[in-house]
Amino acid sequence: MEKWRRRRHLLLAAAAVVLVAAITLPSTEAKLSPDYYRSTCPDVEAIVRAVVAKKVNETFVTVPATLRLFFHDCFVEGCDASVIIASRDNDAEKDAPDNVSLAGDGFDTVVRAKAEVEKKCPGVVSCADILAIAARDVVTMSSGPHWTVQLGRLDGLVSKAGNVAGKLPGPNMRVKDLAAMFAKHNLSTLDMVALSGAHTVGFAHCTRFTDRLYHHGGNGASVDPSYNPAYARQLIDACPPDVGADIAVDMDPITPTAFDNAYYANLAGGLGLFTSDQALYSDGASRPVVRGFAKNQTRFFEAFKDAMVKLGSVGVKAGRHGEIRRDCTAFNE
Repeated sequence: MEKWRRRRHLLLAAAAVVLVAAITLPSTEAKLSPDYYRSTCPDVEAIVRAVVAKKVNETFVTVPATLRLFFHDCFVEGCDASVIIASRDNDAEKDAPDNVSLAGDGFDTVVRAKAEVEKKCPGVVSCADILAIAARDVVTMSSGPHWTVQLGRLDGLVSKAGNVAGKLPGPNMRVKDLAAMFAKHNLSTLDMVALSGAHTVGFAHCTRFTDRLYHHGGNGASVDPSYNPAYARQLIDACPPDVGADIAVDMDPITPTAFDNAYYANLAGGLGLFTSDQALYSDGASRPVVRGFAKNQTRFFEAFKDAMVKLGSVGVKAGRHGEIRRDCTAFNE
């Protein structure tokens, strides 16, 4: 009996230690909620929306630039605004080769919104949450869907150019590799195809796809035969072999300023700008989803909303693993 009492006492003590540890150890990930700022900054979404609307009215580039910024942020260190950090030594995430083409209007949108939020709620709202709200708002303001943004992210404490390589979808990737990359973030092939629909707005620099126009194949072929011939001729006219690094074309040649499902119909017609775009239709694993989205915009919008919420929860920071930056472009001192 005495042995049993002793053993029971040890088991209870061990359980207590485990319980205390579970309570006191900081979580590495935030618990997101749409009501996170209800008591501390209830007007945050209205403030951000006003800034975004003004910026979109100044230039439509704000739409694809902000949306792309959100994607590039979440895929590297998680959704923590680490891509916005500016480094004097040019060694932050934004300085990596895969990020140097990010349009300045996306950064400017978040910086402006943060400044307005700070006037009303100083030191309360993270840059990561502001970027997530702004990404939703630019979609809605370009005729796309609206969804509830989960909030409560902290801003990251790490931003290194060397951490970017191999973590972002590339223009020449095939479906198998794209799906594997998205799967690392718990995003399905359906999510991947839906998020690729962001290419229905915005532009791409010629240097990102001219290999499909002039260097496709190794046995005498030049233009990628999966291009619609008329579309290929348009692209050749816009992007000659010696094209400058700053020249760009619309990702969606049909409705470039509307967030809609035209992107998917374009793929069926050979109008996918990147190899990674056209591959979604060429590959049997993703073609049924592409066809479904092309026929039904509501289906695309619902899938896109779900995928954006899932993407927005990738690698979010909490506790000592993050902070609320005073300036989105710099870590707090």
